[in-house]
Amino acid sequence: MNQSQPNNPLHGVTLKAILEYLVAEYGWERLGERIPIGSFCQEPSISSSLKFLRKTDWARAKVERLYLNSISYDERKGKNKPDAKEAPSETDGI
Repeated sequence: MNQSQPNNPLHGVTLKAILEYLVAEYGWERLGERIPIGSFCQEPSISSSLKFLRKTDWARAKVERLYLNSISYDERKGKNKPDAKEAPSETDGI
């Protein structure tokens, strides 16, 4: 039953990873402004947010949409590209 899903950009990405990315990117306050749900606005935590999102389809859909839009924006702006300086060339130091 292990099928590849090449057209699903969320395949293999956990809800926890999505939420952690969004919190790092926006912070709880801005995340709560973008998606006004109680678990983002009142004593926010990853744990309480995950519980709510797993039960509430409309909220999970909004979180997933924001994540996809955010990573798409990051890719367009080159934010997630690796440094070109990581691998030294063979001519360095000669």
